[in-house]
Amino acid sequence: MPGNSENTLTQHQRIAELAKQRPEMAFTSLNHLLDLRTLWDAFHKTPMKKAPGVDGQTAADYEEDLMGNLKSLLERAKSGTYRAPPVRRVHIPKGTGGETRPIGIPTFEDKVLQRAVVMILEPLYEPLFHEGSYGFRPKRSAHQALESLWRQTMATRGGWILDVDIRKFFDTLDHGHLRELLQHRVSDGVLLRLIGKWLNAGVLEDGNLSYPDEGTPQGGVISPLLANIYLHYVLDTWIEQDVKPRLRGRVFLIRYADDFVLGFTCEEDARRVLELLPKRFGKYGLTIHPDKTRLVRFRPGAKARGRHSTDEPHTFDFLGFTHHWGLSRKGRPVVKRQTASNRLTRAITTIADWCRRNRHKPLSEQHTTLKRKLQGHYTYYGITGNSASLSKFYHFATRAWKKWLSRRNRERRWNWDCHRRMMERYPLPLPIAVHSVLRHSAKP
Repeated sequence: MPGNSENTLTQHQRIAELAKQRPEMAFTSLNHLLDLRTLWDAFHKTPMKKAPGVDGQTAADYEEDLMGNLKSLLERAKSGTYRAPPVRRVHIPKGTGGETRPIGIPTFEDKVLQRAVVMILEPLYEPLFHEGSYGFRPKRSAHQALESLWRQTMATRGGWILDVDIRKFFDTLDHGHLRELLQHRVSDGVLLRLIGKWLNAGVLEDGNLSYPDEGTPQGGVISPLLANIYLHYVLDTWIEQDVKPRLRGRVFLIRYADDFVLGFTCEEDARRVLELLPKRFGKYGLTIHPDKTRLVRFRPGAKARGRHSTDEPHTFDFLGFTHHWGLSRKGRPVVKRQTASNRLTRAITTIADWCRRNRHKPLSEQHTTLKRKLQGHYTYYGITGNSASLSKFYHFATRAWKKWLSRRNRERRWNWDCHRRMMERYPLPLPIAVHSVLRHSAKP
């Protein structure tokens, strides 16, 4: 293991402590933290089984001469001769309507260098980031964002929710504004030059190489941090310092990367901010989606209607869940969450498609993968009060497995009795609220 790990750790700790003490300070000398030890740590924190980039190099290939590759990478990064390779772009399904989301896949070496820079910059920005920001931050998660949203809507007895959609945020993030915002905190030429190279790296898609003058690829290791920095200044700080002092009632912001909601106790405040948001975002090259951004009357007793109803909406979706008011077992108003219909449909469709494509594999292999898929679904969507959606997912997964098993050999009957006996030998995991309020409260 190269370098003195204790000295490297001490250097990082000093910078982190100084960042906490001097929130307004711009750091002019950080590149000494980009050393062989940091690259070594970054290599071991980079997932090894991800798809390769445009050069086809895998983690195993890179590891064959790890020290030589890391030394070469460090020299090129420090001297300014490092060239950010193009990002390989692929598209993944975004919903059930055929819409896709572009994902960028950097080369493995680029991932290592990006992760090293993130390891240096993250301690500088963590003391600045606001409490309502949860996406891609250390020791923070989507479930913590959901919990905070639940507690604050319960504490205020509802009110008004501004459900905001930024149109193609990662594709339209303005490079010039990002560079200006970065310089509030970072003035080190080596790191800023590297970030500039990543922003200007080409995109390879279907054999065509292009050089976008805006946006940062989703999938890049550094992209989530750059997104958080951008929205910290454009949105979070603006709400805290400029908006809150001018409002009559209470307001809270919950943000996970570019997905966020604002909660208000006063309708007038909500409508004022709804009017100001497009102007604020437009100043920084961003656009609020007019059709997907909604002001929701979110109070106990409000009758829930469909999302596409012409009447005033009373529910909203956030982080894959539909939030609505209901009654507890004791008859008290409570905010409830269930899997958003588009997410549930997508999950069911994905399971059915997998069963179709893999129906000829041995049952033990199918069982192992299906079990993992169901457990993964429960790990995210298994929250208190979502049992109906979890049960529906389990029910449809079971039926999809039976359907495609019965079609792999038409000469052999595969009825429900056969399937039931098979399920006794290869049981699928039953729905469970992994994030149960009752389970966590029972822990000592």
